[in-house]
Amino acid sequence: MRTHALSLAIGLAAGVTLAALAQAPAQQRTPDLVAARIVEEHILRRVADTLDHAVDTKNWTLARAQFADRVALDMSSLGGPRAEVAADELVAGWQRAFRGDKTSLHLRTNHLATVDSDAARMTSHGYAWNRLPEGAVAGVDGPALWEVWGQYDYRFARISGEWRITHFTFVATHDRGPRAVPAAVRPE
Repeated sequence: MRTHALSLAIGLAAGVTLAALAQAPAQQRTPDLVAARIVEEHILRRVADTLDHAVDTKNWTLARAQFADRVALDMSSLGGPRAEVAADELVAGWQRAFRGDKTSLHLRTNHLATVDSDAARMTSHGYAWNRLPEGAVAGVDGPALWEVWGQYDYRFARISGEWRITHFTFVATHDRGPRAVPAAVRPE
């Protein structure tokens, strides 16, 4: 069963990649180049998935490991910064924002990636929620939940043989719930 699921996943990824490659020049459609592109695209998705997992599980060391030392950050659609920041500073900010009993869930889908030597870009649709327990937000009965939908834009550089995020943008298209939830910093 596990082998079948893996074969299906690889087949689906290959189908998407082959569709994208259909318009590429013939010399870029050899089996070896197609396989290499599938692997690179999977690795890029894995870096972004690992970042989401690390934030949701509050594993700040793992979150930091997904970034280059400096990151171009754009969270302006949510009222956040648009700046180049040290990755340590970015992750420390997230660590403060997700303290205590605040929980989150980050999901992405519909990834489109392009790789050009040691640089790459990936866009995807995203959904996230942040939750605080009952009584944490004034005027909200029960737990406070804030949801957001939008698009992610990641840029990557291959650094010492590993893909690292160098640019992180989230463009919100819709949100629901009290905006006090993502802004709240909870005690430990």
